[in-house]
Amino acid sequence: MVKPFDDMQRMNQTGIDTAMKLFGEWGKSWQAIAAEMTDYTKRSFEDGTQTMEKLMTAKSVEQAMEIQSTYAKRAYDDYMHQMTKLGSMYTELAKEAYRPMERVMQGGR
Repeated sequence: MVKPFDDMQRMNQTGIDTAMKLFGEWGKSWQAIAAEMTDYTKRSFEDGTQTMEKLMTAKSVEQAMEIQSTYAKRAYDDYMHQMTKLGSMYTELAKEAYRPMERVMQGGR
């Protein structure tokens, strides 16, 4: 009578341990994503501010157009790079979330 209770208690503890580990990993992943977005936002703001300063000192319309088009290309490239990086981070987060379920589905390995 005690053995089934011990087995059930052990299974519950394993489930709780797995859930706590999962929440810890999620927390780390979300912190990394938030830090990455904060860094990107800061860089974008600084780049925009510097570009505005350059535009204010432009000597001609042509120079202003060159500054603006260079900024637009740089901002687009940086945005695409950032979205690719964040996509990878979200993919890894999803994989981490699935791993405990995968172990359960494979028989608790």
